[in-house]
Amino acid sequence: MRSPVNVCIACLLAVPVAAHAARPFVTDDARLSTAGSCQLESWSRVHAHSVELWALPACNPYGDLEFTAGVGIAKADAGTSDYVFQLKTLFRPLDTHDWGWGVAVGTVRHPAVNPGPNLLGNSYVYVPLSRSLLDDRIVLHVNAGMLHDRQSDRSNLTWGVGAEVKLGGAWTGIVETFGDNRDKPFWQVGARYALVPDRVQIDATIGQQFAGPGDSQWFSLGLRLTPDRLF
Repeated sequence: MRSPVNVCIACLLAVPVAAHAARPFVTDDARLSTAGSCQLESWSRVHAHSVELWALPACNPYGDLEFTAGVGIAKADAGTSDYVFQLKTLFRPLDTHDWGWGVAVGTVRHPAVNPGPNLLGNSYVYVPLSRSLLDDRIVLHVNAGMLHDRQSDRSNLTWGVGAEVKLGGAWTGIVETFGDNRDKPFWQVGARYALVPDRVQIDATIGQQFAGPGDSQWFSLGLRLTPDRLF
């Protein structure tokens, strides 16, 4: 049986860190952050024996290419840190009553696992596809990709399927499942609340690995800031 820390890292990497999956999704969407601006997604994920803290700032200076650089810290018996670097672009932006798709590439670096000046870690690529239904009251997201794990020198096929559903007022519900071709998938459900529409959002989820150990369960709280044009 894997340790709780390994379980939480596997949960994170089952689908590559989708830095702009509009928290609290892991499955990414066919959207970019605001053109000429930056955003910040931050959250805490609590497991039975560990806690993860994440901050993922991203910028989209020219409107068609999003840059992400962030850090995550897992606190258990011994703390570990992970660093995320990602580029994402769209070939067809998502619109109401329509669909969109793009591609993202990135790396997740684990200094404790991969010592040395280059800190080379897992590299990944995936395609996010989204479909808007019923005037955006329901938006579906599908991801397909590949992640190469440097430590094991193996490549995993990754996938994710999610849906965001408007519940009324400032509330949106989310449900998703995600995983890879080597292990049991994960699921999570939750909701987000817009404190300031299109600018400030809070969210919460619960999730677990299907048929996984009890310590694979988690609870997360997140904050997303998406300011208007900055430059």
